[in-house]
Amino acid sequence: MVLSPYILAMQELFRANTHSREFPTHGAKVHSVAWSCCGHHLASGSFDKTASVFVLEKDCLVKENNYRGHGDSVDRLCWHPSNPDLFVTASGDKIIHIWDVCTTKCIATVNTKGENINICWSPDGQTIAVGNKDDVVTFTDAKTHWSKAEEQFRFEMNEISWNNDNNMFFLTNGNGCINILSYPELKP
Repeated sequence: MVLSPYILAMQELFRANTHSREFPTHGAKVHSVAWSCCGHHLASGSFDKTASVFVLEKDCLVKENNYRGHGDSVDRLCWHPSNPDLFVTASGDKIIHIWDVCTTKCIATVNTKGENINICWSPDGQTIAVGNKDDVVTFTDAKTHWSKAEEQFRFEMNEISWNNDNNMFFLTNGNGCINILSYPELKP
């Protein structure tokens, strides 16, 4: 196929004026990325079963540490809403890990009932919600690491989140809808 001079000129224009840069960070595709609450650290989770934490220096990402411990890909991660040193990872290995960037250690491992596909931390930092491929959301106490509640949904659940007031919980579903539930009651 022969490209027109206009198409060739446009391709060159975009190539010359791109404002994105690629930084090799993992040995396989990256599934998740998130900034810490203070904006100092960027974490990424990968199919290579690791999470990495970076700082942005000038125009370059500098890796601070790699976090290993999952037996499957790190599909989602999120940071504590007010503690910039803590983040949590969710994996298909049915485990979530809570990590401390100061010690570079896993400070808690929580076994879950299914292959985890999404995770979020409540705005008050007290609860971690993790959703799995079986459309179950487990609410885990962030201090004791015990399950506070579990809810099975009868629809495909894709993403989860709290509102900033911590009194509503949101789920997106495979039917093109957003479900809004009261929290902690989990009632419509």
